[in-house]
Amino acid sequence: MTVWTPTDTGQADLTSHDTFLQGPPHNTFARLRAEDPVHWTDYADGQGFWSITRMADILEMNRKPNIFSSARGIRMEDQTYEEYLARRTFQETDPPEHMQTRIKVAKAFSKPVIAGFENDIKALCDEILDAAIEKGEFDATKEIARQLPMRMLGRIIGTPDEDLPWLVEKGDALIANTDPDFTDHVLDKMTTDEFRMMPFNSPAGAELYQYAKDLMAKKEAAGDTSGVLHLILQPGKDGSRISEEEFRNFFCLLVAAGNDTTRYSIAAGLQALTHDPKFLHQMQTQDVWDTAPDEIIRWASPTIYFRRTATQDYETHGKTIQAGDKVLYWFVSANRDEAAFDDPFGFDLHRNPNRHVAFGQGGPHVCLGMWLARLEVRVLFQELAKRIKSIEPTGTPKFLRSNFVGGYKELPVRVVPA
Repeated sequence: MTVWTPTDTGQADLTSHDTFLQGPPHNTFARLRAEDPVHWTDYADGQGFWSITRMADILEMNRKPNIFSSARGIRMEDQTYEEYLARRTFQETDPPEHMQTRIKVAKAFSKPVIAGFENDIKALCDEILDAAIEKGEFDATKEIARQLPMRMLGRIIGTPDEDLPWLVEKGDALIANTDPDFTDHVLDKMTTDEFRMMPFNSPAGAELYQYAKDLMAKKEAAGDTSGVLHLILQPGKDGSRISEEEFRNFFCLLVAAGNDTTRYSIAAGLQALTHDPKFLHQMQTQDVWDTAPDEIIRWASPTIYFRRTATQDYETHGKTIQAGDKVLYWFVSANRDEAAFDDPFGFDLHRNPNRHVAFGQGGPHVCLGMWLARLEVRVLFQELAKRIKSIEPTGTPKFLRSNFVGGYKELPVRVVPA
């Protein structure tokens, strides 16, 4: 059943971060899928772009990185080539360069390696959930959804627990750099160029970079070679090493993306539970755990879009995407595509198959952390279902102000312990 209904008129401005304060404008995406699936979108702050909204088209184009390049940036905002080079992570590279970096860290995020974290995740869930439930009433995003990925982040990159709140605060300032609740340096309200060479054009990038340098110096002095950061610093088969700038940007990406997307997936799942007690009952009495995590993640679709840039002319749906044009893959739209899903606006913990694209599947940039996200979501909801009789809303949820990463930044709830 539907657990949240979009309120936009069908004519929403996709370039405006304020549009997404009411949640994704799904009525607009539905209209575009039906009427104009390759839609030219004017952009007052820069070059316009093509909006791709159907699942089939996104999958088809995502398989063609030679035509639709990531090596010009992955966000809507324009940037100079100098800025691109300074800010880029391996997300903003194409094969074969992308694969050379990816191979260095892929093992650390592989399904077998991540499965080994299940006991650690359960122990963290025990601590997080017991503390939250004891409060009775609380902000579920802050007390639950934010806590688990933040603490697992520390395990993955090998940082002290006491540093994690600060790290996540800076990660929020990076990836949610359009929301004044997370940063004073609001991207679309600032005119300064002071930080234009920093990741996400944010002063938080400079602070995180200094932290990473200090952390690696301490690890080196202690002979500590654990964690994914050590892997990324190792030379490739050709002897090449990641540059200091590339390491800085990788660290910033890991802190931001490694926390936010899973947080907003968990928050969306919690919101669904507050909407109808049926879903908690299903978790408590039915075998939903092979399918529930992907439905929660599909429903959340925390990465709203990724941008590509056309390297040559491309014909589709009677339109010509010209070389140099920006192209946005609206993953949030594809995950509600009527042609791809039965009852796409329904929340179905038994949904199978569930070929969503919340992880950017189908191309070379599929999310490194997808196995970790699925595991965190599964274990947290398994443990929550054991502990409570009910969960209900106590106020109006608030959405993040961003058209790039989306979700509930506030979710006030009341729980009754089991």
